[in-house]
Amino acid sequence: MSTSFYVTTAIAYPNGEPHIGHAYEMIATDAIARWARLEGRPTFFLTGTDEHGIKMVQTAAAQGLPVRELADRNSARFRELAGLLGLSNDDFIRTTEQRHYDSVQEIWRRMLKSGDIYEGAYEGWYSVRDEAYFDEAELTEGEGGKKFAPSGAEVTWVREPSFFFRLSAYADRLLAHYEAHPEFIAPDERRNEIVSFVKGGLRDLSISRTTFDWGIPVPDAPGHVMYVWVDALTNYITATGFPDEDAARYKAFWPANLHVIGKDIIRFHTVYWPAFLMSANLPLPRRVFAHGFLTSEGKKMSKSLGNVVDPLTELDSYGTDPVRWYCLREISFGQDGDWGREKFINRNNADLANNFGNLAQRSLAMIQKNFAGVLPVATPTEADKAIIGVAVKAIAAMNTAMQTQLIHEATAELVGLLNAANLYFADQAPWGLKEDLPRMGTILHTTADVVRRAAIAAQPFVPTAAAKMLDLLAVPPTERALSDALRPQGLVAGTVLPQPEPVFRKFDLKASAAP
Repeated sequence: MSTSFYVTTAIAYPNGEPHIGHAYEMIATDAIARWARLEGRPTFFLTGTDEHGIKMVQTAAAQGLPVRELADRNSARFRELAGLLGLSNDDFIRTTEQRHYDSVQEIWRRMLKSGDIYEGAYEGWYSVRDEAYFDEAELTEGEGGKKFAPSGAEVTWVREPSFFFRLSAYADRLLAHYEAHPEFIAPDERRNEIVSFVKGGLRDLSISRTTFDWGIPVPDAPGHVMYVWVDALTNYITATGFPDEDAARYKAFWPANLHVIGKDIIRFHTVYWPAFLMSANLPLPRRVFAHGFLTSEGKKMSKSLGNVVDPLTELDSYGTDPVRWYCLREISFGQDGDWGREKFINRNNADLANNFGNLAQRSLAMIQKNFAGVLPVATPTEADKAIIGVAVKAIAAMNTAMQTQLIHEATAELVGLLNAANLYFADQAPWGLKEDLPRMGTILHTTADVVRRAAIAAQPFVPTAAAKMLDLLAVPPTERALSDALRPQGLVAGTVLPQPEPVFRKFDLKASAAP
């Protein structure tokens, strides 16, 4: 497959520290990008930070810092998290970069040229935390007459001069796009939510601010900076080289294949963003996938409960691959999930240490002991051919699942393959065949080849461990693509294997109670 693939995370708002939700989105998007590369697709993976808006101004003031210093410091922490998670991103964008200013101002000029921007005054309910306006009907009332957005954030009444975008003119075009491209929004419940929202009618959108200056200036309008969502959403096209539409990256990768975002910002990405692009006469992204939220031990994370999960602490305690595996295997992508200590330990011990790790360690140790570390010749029987067939079928099913971001189904297929391989190994009982070395050799060769195929398919999920396992099987870097996992030919007899060693750690729940 040679079709290019461009995937993005939402860019994180760095007014605070990274949390496990940021890590979850990064891990899932990285797995998707790595799978595309496994297929042989030219792939571009983007993440970064969204650094403008009034929240940054307020946070910097509270901490006694210049806003730029806050942005620099916290953006660096998100970049550090990306590295610790083993992300394979090709770019890390910051919305305070000059390339982004140029891109956003060009988008603005194109929307203005289309007649979709006009000047007026905004008056209405605004949530600083959500960086969004809300109708009266969307609000709930609390003590003392305070009003709250659906997210729980307090709203305030705002009036200021503003430029507006004619969002109301795009309702029919958006609905037509959703109908023509049902894959544009996923999962289905998010698509239904957005279709219902747009059918309910769209109001024009205030897209500039005059009460603060930390933002991208509106062209030819002194005192106005752009609404943070016009700014932030444009990052996805900035990174391709826009406004230079002759840039190699733009020509290769725009429109984006996939935006991976949290469900709380689905409206911005599937209503505002496509409308802005339509107005600017630019191609729309092909798909937006909204994932769910994480709780902690079954409860909503909050500082007051003391149950906020710090991804850096978890990575330091357990390592990158176990954290990645739990997020990708335990949580149904697109639904809410839970970060639980006992579930985390049990999931990693069962799937990785006991299932995957033991199968590899036992079979490779027997090759070392009985065949001096040289991969034996295989003369396969129907049972041996059958388990190879199971492996090929499971990995093909993984590929099908990954095409629509069903990551949890792909990892479940991998575990099912490992279960079948362990059952094959136990049924064939090679340890009892010391008087029949040819048969023992065939079983061990077959098992090693199943491990090879599984390790290739596991690379997007547990990249460090999978690479180590492939090294133990002496698989060259040039033979680690998806096509190598699906090919009929297996490992080559006579290959000298290195001394086997454990790949996955087994964790003790009691010892991990307070990491």
